[in-house]
Amino acid sequence: MNQELLLSWRPRLCLPFPISIPKPTTVLVQPIRATLQASIDEKSIGLTAKEKRELRNVKREENKSYNWREDVEEKLLKKPKKQFNSWKEELNLDKLAVMGPQWWIVKVSRARGKDTVERMMQGLAKNFPDAEFKVFDAAVHEKTKLKSGKISVKPKPLYPGCVFLHCILNRELHNFIREDCEGVGGFIGRMVGNTKRSINKPRPVSAADMEEIFKEVKEKQEATDKAFEEQQQLEILDQTSPDKKVSKNRSRKPSGPVLGSTVRVVSGPFLDFSGTIKKLDRKRGLVTVGFTLFGKDTLAELDVSEIVEEKK
Repeated sequence: MNQELLLSWRPRLCLPFPISIPKPTTVLVQPIRATLQASIDEKSIGLTAKEKRELRNVKREENKSYNWREDVEEKLLKKPKKQFNSWKEELNLDKLAVMGPQWWIVKVSRARGKDTVERMMQGLAKNFPDAEFKVFDAAVHEKTKLKSGKISVKPKPLYPGCVFLHCILNRELHNFIREDCEGVGGFIGRMVGNTKRSINKPRPVSAADMEEIFKEVKEKQEATDKAFEEQQQLEILDQTSPDKKVSKNRSRKPSGPVLGSTVRVVSGPFLDFSGTIKKLDRKRGLVTVGFTLFGKDTLAELDVSEIVEEKK
């Protein structure tokens, strides 16, 4: 067959209606500029450093009278300066002595707090004879009158497990109280340092806070003493009252049935039986009575209201 007579055939899609294909259009993206009137916060947008600089420049251009140098200088003045040059210097406990005498909080054992404080003060006086110390135990001394007539005084701590120590603290004194004093758990402070090394650095109590503590202890002690005096006056009035005065020589007879007494049953299945009280339960109001039936001892638990004591 002759190749020239062959017709070239290509597949085509035949549709009943014409299709118009739109031409691609280019979209122009305009840069968005932030202004001072934008209500969205910079932090919520997550701006980059370049965008933040542009935002600051726009703010300076719109506000001609704004002096950004004065603003920066004011922020630098308000920024607290570093107290220590390095983290090793911050861990040096000898720097605490620069603050002079301060009030510190020492953690002691709750069970034997008084004995622990006495041993600590004896150890400080022996090992640091030239240093000055003051100890304040924030406690209210409660008075109680015993049956013998003596007055017992017991301290009730307002801050259990804590004692206030006034001294000039340094490394040697800190290590002695924390490690050599039995029953002491160290000082109250905050953790300082880094991942390589960190310690609990003691934190002093301000003078204003100590004044509030002294005032609180004084007010509560006065209220406790006043309450004890009022109670003593009421007891004296009760003793001198003629209505409630009881002779000491006159003995009071117990009311109700007594162990070993003979009783008679007035109700129930053992009506008119007589027996002896073997056991008495005053809280429940029950008695155990022993009867003699057919020559044998029999015990029966009865109510107190079912028996009557026989008069001899």
